[in-house]
Amino acid sequence: MTANYADRWGVITGASSGIGAEFARQLAARGMHLVLTARRRELLQNLAEELYTAHGTKTEIIIGDLSDPAEPQRICGRIKELGVDIELLVNNAGIGDVSTIEDADSQRMLDIIQVNITALTELTYLALPEMLDRGTGGVINVASVAAFQPVAYNGVYSASKTYVLHFSESLWAEARKRGVVVMAFCPGTTHTDFFVESGVPDWLEKHSSQSPAVAVRAALKGYDKRRQYYVSGWKNYILSLLVRLATRATAVKGSVKFFKPKKPKDGGEK
Repeated sequence: MTANYADRWGVITGASSGIGAEFARQLAARGMHLVLTARRRELLQNLAEELYTAHGTKTEIIIGDLSDPAEPQRICGRIKELGVDIELLVNNAGIGDVSTIEDADSQRMLDIIQVNITALTELTYLALPEMLDRGTGGVINVASVAAFQPVAYNGVYSASKTYVLHFSESLWAEARKRGVVVMAFCPGTTHTDFFVESGVPDWLEKHSSQSPAVAVRAALKGYDKRRQYYVSGWKNYILSLLVRLATRATAVKGSVKFFKPKKPKDGGEK
């Protein structure tokens, strides 16, 4: 059953670029009005103008940084001021960091937990009760294929995405017979600036990736099918199954070669 998007309101976090911006484009093309939130004002404003020109949809912008624990409540308060009912919440905002134990920035790791887990959880619980009362709506929580296994040098990120997967599936089981869908979307490597921000700028050069457009089309396909989770791309889906067949030690040791940071040159910067 295809979801009803036209003239409904969606909320997208991390909407300024990459997968978040593509969710905005594809939902606007389906007639959905949008509340977009992210840190970068100019990118959000440009995106809002693009959506209005292409589709004539209404767009509201909320500038905010979800690493601040106060932001989920502030964002939801602003949405209530707008007087709109949220039909779809896309928790897309997420950050990562690839580093050794010695080089890890503990505050960065706590920020990952705040953005990827705490803010996502709070926004989900703030949005779901009204959806359940209406008997319509849904949440797409963006996880990752990293959710299916521990990943060396990227442990906090992969653990956070495992949380997103299990959390979303649990809520799906609770809400599915009440007209509301909660889905974990698990993309593989996607061509965005995530890898630069995570400290592995050459990752995309060495690994095949999908475009945000392909990833989001897959996500909405899974959502329309009311799936509890959806992996984009058959290769990624097979990978998600194979790691379940391997021993846990094999799976995590196999991840070492993919993310091990390059050693800094003597006297140089990392």
